[in-house]
Amino acid sequence: MRRLIATLIAAAVLALPLAAGAATWDIDPGHSGVEFKIRHFFSKVPGSFTDYSGTIEFDPENPLASSVEVIIQTASVNTNDEKRDGHLQSPDFFNVEEFPEMTFKSTKVKKGKGDLLLIEGVLTMLGVEKPVTLEGEFFGSGPDAWGGTRAGFSATTTINRKDFGMEWNKAMDKGGAILGEDVAISIEIEAVLHVKEVE
Repeated sequence: MRRLIATLIAAAVLALPLAAGAATWDIDPGHSGVEFKIRHFFSKVPGSFTDYSGTIEFDPENPLASSVEVIIQTASVNTNDEKRDGHLQSPDFFNVEEFPEMTFKSTKVKKGKGDLLLIEGVLTMLGVEKPVTLEGEFFGSGPDAWGGTRAGFSATTTINRKDFGMEWNKAMDKGGAILGEDVAISIEIEAVLHVKEVE
């Protein structure tokens, strides 16, 4: 009986237009990506995190009232090179034993150029909290193949790793360093509308 009631309520919620108000969306990591790029010698090397979770509060009619919170497991860093990933997990970089998580929590959303949103928030990494602004975009929402509702979001930003105390580097023989300081971050999110179950 409870399951039937919950199903009926879920159907009613999904039948409502999303413009009716803010909704909570759960990030689906199986259809999302948290990626980064950093200069290595004379090219840019990509990487990603494979273990993360988060929620987005979003109202298409009032996007400036939105909020987002994401938790990333630092040990899930992946650059398709086992030795390099081990180094990134070490105290030289993410120090995953002491700091197993990094988080982003928004504090304010402002309008950017065109349909873009500027998502201001606090990034906590290696125990250091710094303000970061993401440039985000909402792609739309609609029903999925499993009876739910999904939405698409995208966001980018660039941070300086040294701002968080990530200092490791090596000098090149003819000057300069092998590793850049700026890290370009790209986030592609597919999120599922959260429906609370009835007790």
